[in-house]
Amino acid sequence: MTALAAEELADLRATVSGALAPAWDAPQTAGRPEAGDTALRAAWEVAVRQGWTELGGEGALDALIAVTGELGRLACPLPLADAYVATRLLGGELAESVAEGRIRPVVAAAESVSGGTVRFVEAAGAATHVLLLPAGDGEIRLAPVAAVRSTAGTPAPAWSDVDVTLEGAATVPVTAGDAGAARTVLRLALAARAYGAAARSADMALEHANLRHQFGRPIGAFQAVSHRCVNGAIDVAAFAALAEEAVRLGVDGDPAWVLAAELAVAHAAATAARVQFGAHHTLAAVGYFEEHAAPWLFRRVHADVTRLAALPAASGEPADLLLEPGAGLPPLDLGEQAEAARAEVRAFVAERVPAGLTGEDPALLDLLADAGYLAPGLPAEYGGRGADPAEQVAIGEELTYAGLARQSRVAAGMLGPSIAAHGSPEQRAQFLPLISRGRMPFYLGYSEPEIGSDLAHLRTGARRDGEDWVVNGQKMWGTGAHTAEWIWLAARTDPEARAHAGITVFCFPVGLPGWSIQEHRSLGGEISCSSFFDDVRVPDSARIGEPGAGWRVLTEALAHERIHIASGTARLLRLFDDLLGVLRADPAATGERGSAARATLTGLAVRLQAARALVASSTRRALQAGSDPSAAAMAKIIGSELEEDLGVAVLQLLGPAAALADGPNAGAPQTFEESLRLSIMMVVSGGTNDIQRNLVARALGLPR
Repeated sequence: MTALAAEELADLRATVSGALAPAWDAPQTAGRPEAGDTALRAAWEVAVRQGWTELGGEGALDALIAVTGELGRLACPLPLADAYVATRLLGGELAESVAEGRIRPVVAAAESVSGGTVRFVEAAGAATHVLLLPAGDGEIRLAPVAAVRSTAGTPAPAWSDVDVTLEGAATVPVTAGDAGAARTVLRLALAARAYGAAARSADMALEHANLRHQFGRPIGAFQAVSHRCVNGAIDVAAFAALAEEAVRLGVDGDPAWVLAAELAVAHAAATAARVQFGAHHTLAAVGYFEEHAAPWLFRRVHADVTRLAALPAASGEPADLLLEPGAGLPPLDLGEQAEAARAEVRAFVAERVPAGLTGEDPALLDLLADAGYLAPGLPAEYGGRGADPAEQVAIGEELTYAGLARQSRVAAGMLGPSIAAHGSPEQRAQFLPLISRGRMPFYLGYSEPEIGSDLAHLRTGARRDGEDWVVNGQKMWGTGAHTAEWIWLAARTDPEARAHAGITVFCFPVGLPGWSIQEHRSLGGEISCSSFFDDVRVPDSARIGEPGAGWRVLTEALAHERIHIASGTARLLRLFDDLLGVLRADPAATGERGSAARATLTGLAVRLQAARALVASSTRRALQAGSDPSAAAMAKIIGSELEEDLGVAVLQLLGPAAALADGPNAGAPQTFEESLRLSIMMVVSGGTNDIQRNLVARALGLPR
């Protein structure tokens, strides 16, 4: 199977609503059974003319999911996935009849048939046959529809009870693998259609939040509304990233696609209705009446998510798959060059790094520096590899997973790009080799007693005095300042300039006269310091960039933020894999299939994979046409909040031993209990998640 290019998929999506417009209008047809059946039959004819019913024969899973998501946005239950599965499984003349629209099948689980009747059938009034799909090895039955009885309720068009003629039904043998794969396709399509409806609702809510005024302001300016819209956008983006990964693996024929698809399905089952409700809360009364699209989208979301239970996955939920020996979350693909770098680093760590070398061991730093791994984004002349963003992400993920040189790589990621872009030749020659060798222990002088994430309003000042600058003020939360040799300081050098202007960045040695610190031990165990500057004289040669141009220097690292976020998700992946290892050794901890413990594990897996997939998607796009500026913030929100919940879940699953330093994963790069204590910092550092949501809100166009 050959994947469609992103532009081709975008064009395909754009054709769906236009092609279906003459046949389908949910508010006009979906609520009236006869009109709904007529409209669906007309929509089926459109699908045949457009070639959508031939997608199964082509194995075009990416096209199927793209079109199905657009059907969700129209609240249209056209069963394209059923036709896709039928053409792939039936073969021959039967498949040709499906592709040409002479047979219009809907699929049901064979085990759901009772007395020749199938319940909860979608689009039955437009169908000619029901394809009964076994859960394992067996036979497919293509049974003609004998009678249809509409069942009123939330779904619109209504579901039906369908009587089928089993005697004389066409049968085709099927393997358990093919039957299970077909169920996975159908489940992913249901999830995509549900999320298409939820995403359109979220879009309408976003538009409404900008247009609707209350108390003299657009309602999107109120943080409660803004953050609700952002939360919906995060869920939508997470599903899109998860589905994209599942489809990629499916098109490639990778067996991991089943787990990837079920992770996307589990995300939809848990969150699609939440997105829909959030949109309705924002739309308020406007979206409550059925002349508006929102009620029909509401019906579509709940109908599709609920029907997942009528077609259970043969493989079980994601936790069931992950608890199998040797299993893990599906791999992500950052491109051929990046994945080659990943394989190289993985082999290097396995073959060249002795077991005793961990953390910031000087011998370890030398090993990694000689290979160009500590600062891969820097030019080779300064000890780097000149790696592109995708390679940097792949290298950083592997080193983080192994727990190697985290602090030194932070210096490379935060200071390296800024010095390379804005430093003088002398500064580049002085600092970049130190950074690439892991020999520049530093701390950040950003936060202040009254200024946390709002760096534009920092107050620590630097006044020019001849060839020096005189610094006065206070900085907070300088992690590692007590062992640092350098400080990277942001100071206001022009108090009359507007907020983002008048800031200058300096890099100078600690210990200058007038500099002092006070240590604070954090919940996570690390030492952070308050720094005091009392007429500290700093030479002008310590200035990075032009005076007053510090904001550009500070934001240079934002272009590399996906690398830091990726490292964070890699650390969580290691913790999650450690948890899987402990749980496999003690099956009683998770119980049988369907247990609450397994549901918890599935939820953790979905959120972790969503954060990883968002970073991967953003990174791939950065190499093409530019990435979504909100993707890194979304991944940070998902990942950091997951870390808190992961810590709690580990205690629930493993009991009191997980709260001890010598607990179940003692000796790992990070223990479970260390991660739990550190989780608060992950939500707060780098801009609290409230601030991150505000950044996403701005990217979505919400008013301030």
